Amino acid sequence: MPNDDNLIVEIGPGLGDLTEKLLQKNSLVAYEIDEDLCKILKEKFDIELVCGDVLDSWQTGRLREEKYNLIANLPYYVATNIILKALNDENCENILVLIQKEVAEKFNAKVGEKIYGSLAIIASSVAKTEIKFDIPPSAFVPAPKVMSSVILFKKFKPKYDEEFAKFLKVAFSQPRKTLLKNLSAKYSKKELETVFDKLNIEKNIRPHQVSKELFFEVFSELKGETKNDNTTTNTKRDSK
Repeated sequence: MPNDDNLIVEIGPGLGDLTEKLLQKNSLVAYEIDEDLCKILKEKFDIELVCGDVLDSWQTGRLREEKYNLIANLPYYVATNIILKALNDENCENILVLIQKEVAEKFNAKVGEKIYGSLAIIASSVAKTEIKFDIPPSAFVPAPKVMSSVILFKKFKPKYDEEFAKFLKVAFSQPRKTLLKNLSAKYSKKELETVFDKLNIEKNIRPHQVSKELFFEVFSELKGETKNDNTTTNTKRDSK
């Protein structure tokens, strides 16, 4: 857990086992969707408790008006959505959460790995990620069918570029296809080939083989060409 004075946001506190420990560190606000659990939590703790779906409170893009750290055992079915919301929330500075191991590995993946995709690129564009440790199914009652992991996101930028994130979704739409093929769903092949030639990118390269930095260069080139009525340039850049 980051050693700072930030407010702690806990999502899905349940019966408050983690809440009790966190209150020994910093002030805390909890979001709980289950009404019955909300009643129990109100009796156990003198905290700010928001009863309802946390995603409804995130409509403006900022969950809180003050700086905060998100620390929680996240429900697996909404974990990815919540993490992306937090990564794009300028007031969220750190994220320390327990999630399904498979999802944690996707956020922490490196270029060249088969599971490397848009989640890893988005995360690494705004935060340093680290899987702290794994937790076996036997640690839970009832035991899930999957392994779990605790992952830390230490943000160095307030938010990511949403337009870039949409571009990545197209780029990884069919991971086994080439990047050129995937991007052809949105851009003309001629336009793409011009950009690939300029950036010295092989035409048969697959999405998981492209670094975050190179993805952003491709995105920037395509964005620039779109602004200029799809006109292209013949300027060549030296090979890396």
